[in-house]
Amino acid sequence: MPTPHNAAKPGEIAETVLMPGDPLRARFIAETYLESAREYNSVRGMLGYTGLYKGRRVSVQGGGMGIPSMGIYAWELFAFYDVETIIRVGTAGGLSDGVAMGDVILALSASTDSNFQSGMGLRGHAAPSADFGLLERAASAARGLGFGFKAGHVLSTDVFYSAPGAYDSWRAIGALAVEMETTGLYLTAAKAGKKAVAILTVSDHLYAGGSAPPEERERGYTRMMEIALETAVNEGSD
Repeated sequence: MPTPHNAAKPGEIAETVLMPGDPLRARFIAETYLESAREYNSVRGMLGYTGLYKGRRVSVQGGGMGIPSMGIYAWELFAFYDVETIIRVGTAGGLSDGVAMGDVILALSASTDSNFQSGMGLRGHAAPSADFGLLERAASAARGLGFGFKAGHVLSTDVFYSAPGAYDSWRAIGALAVEMETTGLYLTAAKAGKKAVAILTVSDHLYAGGSAPPEERERGYTRMMEIALETAVNEGSD
């Protein structure tokens, strides 16, 4: 049923949803890769589409910026629209010397400086992780496409314009990159008993320098999109 943030009717959203933060990236994926794509949502400009990829129904929808926004859209998809799997396709800032501009990262787990988990009644410090089977499928899809990737720990932060040195300690313990949504997705999936994985592209590097322009962030990074789509169509198959 429609929610305050999603006008989709029952049955209009597939069981597997790709979720970029940018709704224009969602539209780009739908127009570029999906057959017979139909828009099911434009509330608050958060575009959502369902179409066919290699004969299988797949949806793609924007999730917005930050953990709270991701938490809203992911929960509504899981709880009200019978979505089983969300695959985040987003950008991240490189922290590790082992990643470079344009690299694809599969997020095994996501630390955070957010207080999001306390609103879920969790005491202590949660360590949300990707669904392992889904992550395996993403890795297999990347290899099948001939794309390299890095898999590891990322940081989800609440602050885009951070203070100098804010990520030095995270970098020191091996965080590959910093972004703003994966913790929210993984915790929400865990709460709902559903599956999630984040596939990220390094759009800038906080230590080595360099930053991608807005158009490249919206329309580029097709490797992570194709990995996500291949993961989606193989989800549930053994």
